Amino acid sequence: MKIFSGIQPTGAKHLGNYIGAIRQYVELQEEGDPAIYCIVDLHAVTVPWDPATLRRNVHDTTAILLAAGLDPGRCILFRQSDVREHSELTWLLSGLTAHGDLNRMHQFKEKSAKQRELISAGLFFYPVLMAADVLAYKADTVPVGEDQLQHVELMREIARRFNERFGDILVEPQHRIPEVGARIMDLQNPANKMATTGGTQQGTVLVLDEPEVVTRKIKSAVTDSGSEVTRDGEGKEGIANLIDVIAVAKGQTPDQVESEFEGSGYGDFKSAVAEAVVEFLAPVRERYEELRPDEKALEDALSGGAEKARAIASETLAEVRSAMGIGPG
Repeated sequence: MKIFSGIQPTGAKHLGNYIGAIRQYVELQEEGDPAIYCIVDLHAVTVPWDPATLRRNVHDTTAILLAAGLDPGRCILFRQSDVREHSELTWLLSGLTAHGDLNRMHQFKEKSAKQRELISAGLFFYPVLMAADVLAYKADTVPVGEDQLQHVELMREIARRFNERFGDILVEPQHRIPEVGARIMDLQNPANKMATTGGTQQGTVLVLDEPEVVTRKIKSAVTDSGSEVTRDGEGKEGIANLIDVIAVAKGQTPDQVESEFEGSGYGDFKSAVAEAVVEFLAPVRERYEELRPDEKALEDALSGGAEKARAIASETLAEVRSAMGIGPG
């Protein structure tokens, strides 16, 4: 199984990122042949950005991934912009991508609605670059959150369209979503996904938050007026979210959580969730503090991964160029 997934270097990583993506990355590095993980700094320039902050965020993200358990000796971890084949393949695939398909992308509509000044063409073109990221490695498995399903379907369509015209070169990838925790919601607004941009500060638990901050945020989570710890029933979105969170943190199923806390009140349940999350995140936060100061080591890890990634992507690009009639025959 060849695995590829990309992670944004924008903002601090939160609990939803960790549960829905990073934790999967660590588990799948044992299954991937290879498992390829990319910090997508090119995607980050589709919305307003600051150059110094972007570079700092790349290092922050690298340190968090390594602290969580990614091992550059067992996976390929690299910075997207270090492998220029991503950019060239994006342009080549643009000739096989329908404008109407891009116009239907939910994330473009959501993000463009929030832009007060420039709505960049890059934001519109984002899904083609995402397709190139995956198709360059002929990955068959893409760990993603539920909000990325539309993008995965588009990359499958692009691969089909290419193969029908030029021969079977590209692989149609399948998404992989965790059974529990694929969509962690904002603790103050459980109708919305947890996010560092557009979410509430109090409702977003950051991976690097101090234990007392994590505890305060979870204990103040919005719930309903009842007291039953269950996912069933109207208005239970907040409690259902906390059930998913503690289930992942303790390695249980949501049903087991409901059974364990049957008859408990929300106060006791929130305290248990907070304790479990603090324990869950502590090793990552502590390891991050050790790794983050050594930026040379972080750069060495990224450049070593880029060399491995480039070796794979360049072969795919050579096949694509030849099939499309680009360059000398």
